[in-house]
Amino acid sequence: MLRIAGLAGNRGRNLMHIADLAPGGAEVSVVLSDHESAPALAAAADRGIPTEVVERGDDARADHEARVRDHLDDYEFDLVCMDGYMRVLSAELLDALPTVLNVHPSLLPAFRGDDAHQQALDAGVRTTGCTVHVASEELDAGPIVTQEAVPVYEGDDVDDLKRRVLHEAEFKAYPRTVRWFAEDRVDVTDDGVTVDGDEAGQFPARRVVADDRSRGLRYGENPHQDAALYADAGDDGASVVHADQLNEGAKALSYNNYNDADAALDLIREFDDPAAAVIKHTNPAGCAVADSLSAAYDDALATDAMSAFGGIVALNRPCDAATAESIVESFKEVVVAPGYTDGALDVLTGKENLRVLDVGELGNRDDALAEKPLTGGRLVQERDDWAPTRSDLEVVTDRDPTDEEIETMLFAWRTLKHVKSNGVLFATGTETVGIGMGQVSRVDAVRLAAMKAEEHAEGKSAEGAVMASDAFFPFPDGVEEAAKSGISAVIQPGGSVNDEDVIAAADDHDMAMAFTGKRCFRHD
Repeated sequence: MLRIAGLAGNRGRNLMHIADLAPGGAEVSVVLSDHESAPALAAAADRGIPTEVVERGDDARADHEARVRDHLDDYEFDLVCMDGYMRVLSAELLDALPTVLNVHPSLLPAFRGDDAHQQALDAGVRTTGCTVHVASEELDAGPIVTQEAVPVYEGDDVDDLKRRVLHEAEFKAYPRTVRWFAEDRVDVTDDGVTVDGDEAGQFPARRVVADDRSRGLRYGENPHQDAALYADAGDDGASVVHADQLNEGAKALSYNNYNDADAALDLIREFDDPAAAVIKHTNPAGCAVADSLSAAYDDALATDAMSAFGGIVALNRPCDAATAESIVESFKEVVVAPGYTDGALDVLTGKENLRVLDVGELGNRDDALAEKPLTGGRLVQERDDWAPTRSDLEVVTDRDPTDEEIETMLFAWRTLKHVKSNGVLFATGTETVGIGMGQVSRVDAVRLAAMKAEEHAEGKSAEGAVMASDAFFPFPDGVEEAAKSGISAVIQPGGSVNDEDVIAAADDHDMAMAFTGKRCFRHD
């Protein structure tokens, strides 16, 4: 366990934050101040941390530091953390102590000294922050361990910067540094500081995200929630964030519109041939691939036209007039496409408040990562760009799937990747028939897909369709339920302890079943 001796000159908020967090299991052994009235002493005592006071009298610097060492000799510690301790330590004291860290409220080497915030404002910088460094004889000049940036906004004063730098920078950077020391990842030499693992890569030890507010939104997911859209100015790929809204008179996109439009664009990028999807609440209401864009849209809509009401349409080809005519036959909120013909625009812009987004050429995706904010942090993962080919499929039943069933399996899997889990999808050819999404029971997802196919699909049937599941069937009941609807083939990851029973159920119903060996959960 890493033990810390704290040198505090005022409130010691960084030290108390470290004591409360105990990063890497570190523990504050003692807090010493040169002012008897320093609030840090009371805060430490409230936490059961021993305190010491070494007032600065008329004695020489060397004598004062000798008294500091005498007071610290009663405690065991591996690291010294300064927090508002306004003394420059001598080389003799620094040599006698373990590594001594300090935190400074600027991005060193800029704005050294005790008025860093005022210096930043006077210089007109638009970014400041904090620096955790190894203390040296020279003021604010020791080797840098880590830094954290914060923006400077128009109208900021010293108090604004002081508050933001403390909470958004120091409270991150100082505990991070302590944790690195606790994990024995820091090497301090005459040449500087190196941190094991603090390197570039897909998942670096630190992430800095800086987006620009693009626009305010009318509200968030619900009218009582405020919201705004932030844009990554460095991303010039196809996206709904940077898309041109071609019907300028229509109302602006809402929070939910952006969310759904992004999900729709994400789905139709799966396909090379003409494809269309209708999205509702980030789930596909229908998706299809066909010889023409208009046919793909009609097939997608027919999966569940009732649920598609007020949905988002996404196309992977420039929208033509025929497709536009079909789109405006029922109420839609947004159309997303990589371009529009003049005839299509005449049709679409004639529909009041149908937002028309041109995302530009789709091209290849450059963003390899997907992320989700959490309270206190965020999850970051690789995007699920994998989809099976014929050679990836492991046929596990007595009957082999036909060529047509295999084509449908591959289409169904690419679409199912964008269905919330637990997800089950019925498809024929290259169009959806019924979709069961967001169920906590896989057999209920099958039942929902069957109900959608029977009650909502127009001119479609589950009879002879392929069923795709985003994870393995834990029991045969999902296959048994699918058989009631006439499902003829199944694609699923496999990997259940009950795979043999599930395969046997498929054989009993003369179903073909193929395993992919990978699942495609989508939880948000």
